[in-house]
Amino acid sequence: MAFSSAQPPYLNPSVPFQGTILGGLQDGLQIIIKGAVLSSSGSRFSVNFQTGSDEKDIAFHFNPRFEEGGYVVCNTKQKGSWGPEERKMQMPFQKGQPFEICVLVQSPDFKVAVNGSHFLQYSHRVPFHRADTISVQGALRLYSIEFQNSGAAPVQPVFSTVHFSQPARFPPKPKGRRPKPPDIWSVNSAPIGQTIIHTMHSTPGWVFPNPTIPPMVYSSPSPTYLVPYFTAIPGGLYPSKSIIVSGTILPNAQRFHINLRSGSDIAFHLNPRFNENTVVRNTQINSSWGSEERWLPGKMPFNRGQNFLVQILCESFCFRVAVNNQHLCEYNHRLKNLPAINSLEVAGDIQLTHVQA
Repeated sequence: MAFSSAQPPYLNPSVPFQGTILGGLQDGLQIIIKGAVLSSSGSRFSVNFQTGSDEKDIAFHFNPRFEEGGYVVCNTKQKGSWGPEERKMQMPFQKGQPFEICVLVQSPDFKVAVNGSHFLQYSHRVPFHRADTISVQGALRLYSIEFQNSGAAPVQPVFSTVHFSQPARFPPKPKGRRPKPPDIWSVNSAPIGQTIIHTMHSTPGWVFPNPTIPPMVYSSPSPTYLVPYFTAIPGGLYPSKSIIVSGTILPNAQRFHINLRSGSDIAFHLNPRFNENTVVRNTQINSSWGSEERWLPGKMPFNRGQNFLVQILCESFCFRVAVNNQHLCEYNHRLKNLPAINSLEVAGDIQLTHVQA
């Protein structure tokens, strides 16, 4: 079934959380939940797809538990009574670490992927279209909950002056074989106890928009993210992984920054400064900044009061940065452990309208 419009995401909601699923669950709907497991409090969390807010009817209960070595419970509640539990004796989550849960609704079952790898499927016990509410509770922090139609062609966000019609232009680079990204849903049907492992990749290539999961479409006016904004990058960085940040620069802006973080360190600091008319790049390790890079190939690409689009491509030896689809710079990696670079921070004098990490 095709959807007439995409539901805007829930951004940085507090936990416990409960939110409406516009139109209820439908075949082909994909729900993406990004967050981080708390390291100190609690031993479990849950995601429920339920009817209304009273939790008497839950079509799908997804409940990771860090007890007894770790396992995940799935169940259904009808008229206040739980059915038989289905347990998968495997724990794909780690305390203190970010995660991404993708739930795909299909006619026979729910399919669940964690951090880009198919994890389990759960056959429907009640008609799934009755579920019109998602609730999340327990020992975790939520970054976002997004809703996407997995059967539709990739679509692009709507911005008033930023266009995606042309790919980002970069200098030629040596040809090399890139890994083909797998489809996290292209697995054979398997019982809940079976372990199926895949590797997560974004769509290779430095062309936008063509991500593995299409970005959201927002109706005008676009919703804005709270600044400063933080989100996890599940699985961290790897060659071909891309980051997209866009928004509007405030009329009296002095500066803003985009940080790619590895724990308390900043692997890549991109810092447009309007009072200095430049873009500073740097790395911070153990609270100490390294040497700044300021050279620009042309004029300052950011302008006060204007929209902007920043695209950062991670490659084996460097980050390649484009602003408004034009190559800006390359920045050689100073922190070499790319998978450990697993969070994104955006702050400063901007209105933030879209993030894809």
